[in-house]
Amino acid sequence: MDLSLELSPDLIVAFLTLFVLEIVLGIDNVIFISILASKLPAEQQAKARNLGLSLAMLTRIGLLFLASWIISLTNDLFELFGMGFSGRDLILIVGGLFLIYKAVLEIHEKLEGAGEKSGNGKAVTFGAVIAQILLLDIVFSFDSVITAVGMVDSLLVIIVAVVLSFGVMLFSSKYIFAFVNKHPTVKMLALAFLVLIGVTLIADGFEVKIDKALIYVPIAFAIIVEALNLTYKSRQEKKSGTHVDPVALRQAYSTAPDGDARAAATSGAGGSGSVTISTKPVTGTPTDPE
Repeated sequence: MDLSLELSPDLIVAFLTLFVLEIVLGIDNVIFISILASKLPAEQQAKARNLGLSLAMLTRIGLLFLASWIISLTNDLFELFGMGFSGRDLILIVGGLFLIYKAVLEIHEKLEGAGEKSGNGKAVTFGAVIAQILLLDIVFSFDSVITAVGMVDSLLVIIVAVVLSFGVMLFSSKYIFAFVNKHPTVKMLALAFLVLIGVTLIADGFEVKIDKALIYVPIAFAIIVEALNLTYKSRQEKKSGTHVDPVALRQAYSTAPDGDARAAATSGAGGSGSVTISTKPVTGTPTDPE
């Protein structure tokens, strides 16, 4: 592959196809980065998202320059029970297992975990989040690079398609982040999608080919169903003039002292499912309204 460029109708069609494909494949990255970034304090979340996507783009471009080495990873390294395993297979299997582990762990923490950061719990650090993002960036990039190399011979065209697609994702990531974190059902669906994608990575590592349509069509259908549910809920609230807060998932961080958090959680246990923690200090003594 080289950096030469000779425009032709076929090259333009290949570029547009690759551009759309990079965006579709990059949605996995955006969802994973958004979920990991939400574990950080609010002032670090945007920085983590932007840095994570930038590292993903640089990783993909770097792997493109190593395309010949990437392709060589498809050669079998060893055999086990009559099945050959290549370097690419091992990366996909390990990456799939890691993705499933992180998604299931996140579901547990949101629904049944300790929730608020406790004294004996470990705080999530910015560096740890970026390290996890970078690890999955490499896994997500392998198939993308192999696909791109198979579609287009010009390295310059591939790099342009990657940069433009990540530009679109960088712009839309904050909206995806806000939407996913605003609606608990969407967040659970996103985590379920990551489990599904992890399974497909493992299957691919064992040379079990799963048609991408069997993965993305159910995901798209689930998104459409949830969009209809949210639209219906919004219209019902407008008609009734009331607002029903969604179930509040447990958060990794709290701005209130532990005692206030426990008190607020206790007082809100029988309410509508939404817990509000006030950080404003109380001064003076309460008095009855006149």
